[in-house]
Amino acid sequence: MSTNSSKKHLITAALPYANGPIHIGHLAGAYLPADIYVRYLRLKGEKPLFICGSDEHGAAITLRAKKENKTPQQIVDEYHTLNKKAFEDFGITFDIFHRTSSQLHHKTAQDFFLDLDKKGAFEVKKSEQFYDEDYKQFLADRYITGTCPKCNKEGAYGDQCESCGSSLNPTELINPKSTLSGKPPVLKETTHWYLPMQNEENWLREWIEMGILEGKKHHDPKSWRKPVVGQCKSWIDGGLQSRAMTRDLDWGVKVPLKEGDGKVLYVWLDAPIGYISATKAWAEENDEKWEDYWQNEETELIHFIGKDNIVFHCIIFPILLKKHGEFNLPVNVPANEFLNLEGKKISTSRNWAVWLHEFMEDMPDKNDVLRYALCSIAPETKDSEFTWQDFQARNNSELVAIYGNFVNRSVVLTHKYFNGKVPALKQFPHEYQSVVDQMKSHIDSCTQKLENKQFREAQNEAIAIARLGNKFLAETEPWKLIKTDEEQVAKILNLSLQIAANAAIALFPFLPESSRSLLKMLGLEHVSWSDLASVDLIKGGSKIAEAEHLFSKIEDAEIQKQIDKLQAKAEPQNKVEVDESKIEPIKKTIEFDDFLKLDIRIGTIKAAEKMPKSNKMLKLQIDLGNEERTILSGIAKNYSPEDLVGEQVQVVVNLAPRKMMGVLSEGMVLMAESSDETLALLSPNKKVSEGSKVS
Repeated sequence: MSTNSSKKHLITAALPYANGPIHIGHLAGAYLPADIYVRYLRLKGEKPLFICGSDEHGAAITLRAKKENKTPQQIVDEYHTLNKKAFEDFGITFDIFHRTSSQLHHKTAQDFFLDLDKKGAFEVKKSEQFYDEDYKQFLADRYITGTCPKCNKEGAYGDQCESCGSSLNPTELINPKSTLSGKPPVLKETTHWYLPMQNEENWLREWIEMGILEGKKHHDPKSWRKPVVGQCKSWIDGGLQSRAMTRDLDWGVKVPLKEGDGKVLYVWLDAPIGYISATKAWAEENDEKWEDYWQNEETELIHFIGKDNIVFHCIIFPILLKKHGEFNLPVNVPANEFLNLEGKKISTSRNWAVWLHEFMEDMPDKNDVLRYALCSIAPETKDSEFTWQDFQARNNSELVAIYGNFVNRSVVLTHKYFNGKVPALKQFPHEYQSVVDQMKSHIDSCTQKLENKQFREAQNEAIAIARLGNKFLAETEPWKLIKTDEEQVAKILNLSLQIAANAAIALFPFLPESSRSLLKMLGLEHVSWSDLASVDLIKGGSKIAEAEHLFSKIEDAEIQKQIDKLQAKAEPQNKVEVDESKIEPIKKTIEFDDFLKLDIRIGTIKAAEKMPKSNKMLKLQIDLGNEERTILSGIAKNYSPEDLVGEQVQVVVNLAPRKMMGVLSEGMVLMAESSDETLALLSPNKKVSEGSKVS
């Protein structure tokens, strides 16, 4: 590997499939947090390389093409153009947005495959795979649907269940069907190149859990998010298996071997190499060396993704990189959980989504508001939910009423009392040192949170600077002092403007458009993160511009319009066909006093694990506010342990403890059971405090 003393950052954001537009779930999951981090690094004076592009191969593309009676190339051209423009208009600052259908990518991926093949990384073997006899072709994973073996939901694909997020193999599906003919496929023998992942378990575990790679400290494992590490450990503990790295398809990167005729590279070998080919394309355009970013041990590679891509970025791609031997492995993979929408999972197939390009058409001046709202509810460690009313409330009560109000009053009063000139001070107003100390504390905390990729908390600390300024103005009331103590008013407004400038810089990674407007208003052009905590950013006597509103109030009618639009465009979701003959009869009437004997409380699941020698029982640790309890629940066939952590549930807390399988169970988790014996959690529709009583 080459060595270069200058430290570099290579930041990648998951390549979006070019089979549909970008929605706010994508934005919250990968692109917004990546953009925030890149903007922060740039403000620090660093030059991170921010890479992304369209993932244009795989069965999802060909399925869309068949549905719309178009060629795969037409589909990827359409959505690559749409998504590229949406990212640009929204202000996601990629250095390059490349595409995997490019000639450069095909060559890069084929060369990578050939190098691995020469090094003996693959096992070539025959296996039985699903085949559609009507269409006379082997079926890619996404051409097969069935019932998920882990959550029992129908409509799972051959590679993944979109309901529970589990990664699957097609042969695991219950009652599989071909999406082409609608008939059950048959198994037929074919030859593929397999990656024997089971041989890599030892170093993978050491790398993920301890941050050690080839005997050297590679990264700090404590900096990785717990759900990411947890999912990786679960995969490794369950035993890794060989995975085919080729597919029987005609759309994709062709296998560059004679014996690979009619086959393409598996999309999860092809797509991550898109990061490399995009870097090469950028380097060619900018007269740089791509090797400095992928083969320089001083470069930090960080992948921003959603939780459904963890296994590919933390297990499969690292194995491929290490087997190649000349590429860096990521030092962090800050994957986010899922963002839900108005009480339901976002579903592209059912049109239950807020599409980014449509949002900007409907609300062309609200980019920063969406960034703020999404970062405020960022699903960093558990799933979160976007609602239009919460979006409105955050804009009106926080951005308008606090941040915007503070800035507007500071600027307006400066123009009113000092003709728009920043009051010059003879000395720093030491009577307000505590305010400055609080501001510095928020800045320090914001910086630390950004370094730790805790963007939700970092934004909270940044907006707290504006809250502090707003409170400072309200408490000092310069409009009351102006007639009796102009000198004191000068001190107040000078410090207010300095706080506003600090807020603009601290919020720049999160709210770039409004920060840019505020800095221009204050006469500041070239700022950096190191300027923060200064109370001399704006020089006394300098002229500031007239006040302009950074944000505007959003009316109820505008929000209702978006809610109506969402409902009108969405197809029926989660519709369950009910066999009335299987509905359990209602039990006989009880007295109200009998119901009152039950004490049902809301608890949050803090930990979950499978019980040994049981395929039904899970052991749950539930926080009830004033205590934690261990409860056994027979829900393992419907929920995996990692999916339950953070979920709120209803618990009967006054049942007598019962010993089961050697464990004392101290209560019962309430569930809904459908006629097909599928279980579902009964959770409050919004988060409440642990220990809340159900009545």
